[in-house]
Amino acid sequence: MNTSANTKSDMDYEYIVKLRKHPTWRLLNADSAPLIIAFFYKCFIKPNVRALAQGELENKLEDYLFHLRNIYGARLFPRSSREYLDEWAKGEQGYLRKYYPPHGDEPEYDLTPASEKAIEWLNSLKQKQFIGAESRLLMVFRFLRDIVRSVETDPQQRIAQLNKEKAAIDKEIERLNNGIIDPYDATQIKERYFQVQENARGLLSDFRQIEENFRELDRHVRELITMSEQSKGKMLEEIFGEQDAINDSDQGKSFRAFWAFLMSPDHQQELQQLLDRVFGLPEIADIETDDFLPGIKYHLMDAGEKVKRTNAGLVEQLRKFLDDRAWLENKRIIMLIRDIKKRAIEIKNTLPDNRHFTYIDDLRPGIELPMARSLFAPPSRPVIDADPEAGSPDFDDSVLFEQHYVDEMQLKANIRRALDKQNPVSLAEVCRLSPVEKGLNELIIYLHLANLDDRAVVDGRETEIIPWHNSEGAAKQATLPKVIFNR
Repeated sequence: MNTSANTKSDMDYEYIVKLRKHPTWRLLNADSAPLIIAFFYKCFIKPNVRALAQGELENKLEDYLFHLRNIYGARLFPRSSREYLDEWAKGEQGYLRKYYPPHGDEPEYDLTPASEKAIEWLNSLKQKQFIGAESRLLMVFRFLRDIVRSVETDPQQRIAQLNKEKAAIDKEIERLNNGIIDPYDATQIKERYFQVQENARGLLSDFRQIEENFRELDRHVRELITMSEQSKGKMLEEIFGEQDAINDSDQGKSFRAFWAFLMSPDHQQELQQLLDRVFGLPEIADIETDDFLPGIKYHLMDAGEKVKRTNAGLVEQLRKFLDDRAWLENKRIIMLIRDIKKRAIEIKNTLPDNRHFTYIDDLRPGIELPMARSLFAPPSRPVIDADPEAGSPDFDDSVLFEQHYVDEMQLKANIRRALDKQNPVSLAEVCRLSPVEKGLNELIIYLHLANLDDRAVVDGRETEIIPWHNSEGAAKQATLPKVIFNR
């Protein structure tokens, strides 16, 4: 594309014509769009549900269709709920994603990013209580200041900016010492609350697009493995290159930073404290709200965990690819050996002219004839003296008491006890509440339990030091990857 074309607006005629094939446009233009969008909003968006089993979703749709038929007549939606769901999940429609979960034989449904965009846009058409112009303007200024501050490389400029901020802080402290406090009024509090709620819903909406990108990569990898004739090395190089491209993209880096931030126990505790403080304000108590924002921490963790599982599925697919290739290579070796044997039989009566066409290291191989084996001899029974002599009682039996057993059930109870106090909890915090008694053996069992628990996270990028004292009282410590347990 030439330079003049790049300067054109994206919203030109050709772009709009192509956009009409987008699933979001098709959903808004569908004859049954009111039914589809209202039902999706009722089942997925309003309760913030990421996925529903087929049986449960069919029952919900059947109840909703029964309600609409009683109001508008039975002819309005004559088909069954199963037929509607199958139609909405077809590839050319793309309103729902139908898939089988990793553990289960019943299919599940989830919204596609295109459907969520349509619902989000229609929801934005509602008449808002008021437009938060002030909070949005302040947010623009805050982000612009943050960008300018972060790209400034002149130390003097940064020092001048910090001195300016310091002067503003000192002035604020002086005003507080003089008893002058300027709190937000009710309008400003509500304005910022609605802005937080809108940004939080937008964040959850972005997760479906991130998950869709990983699914597209997984789908492409499966097609590449099935159709490609490349070598194993070339195949893995291409696959890992595409995965690195997603991970190193702006979206991938942003998600990794988000996940690391969210999985920090300190940040989770701070978020919960802020939410409790905000919902305790009388100005917020008057606002009609749902349970979305109070449970935003768990909604974010659930959405982020689903993205992590999707990415883990890609790794599992690569492992299966390597296993299949190894099996095929072994099978090929067996076929080659069989071909060599067949060829040897074919030429057994046609010896080669050169007598030294092959060599054997040992010309006298060891031969074991079956008839040369010794016959079976029953084991002899030992004769025990009827009057055994008493042995000496003086021996070192301390080694019998040096053995120890790690009780796995006790370690699970330690984790549950720590999760009752805070969720999530790190392995270091578990060991602080229940000190290590059996040394490295106990820590290894903790790692084993984390590996078996789907809700536990082992972050190899961070480490934590866990101390203990051995039986002699000497201080010991181990450096382990950071382990986070979740309820």
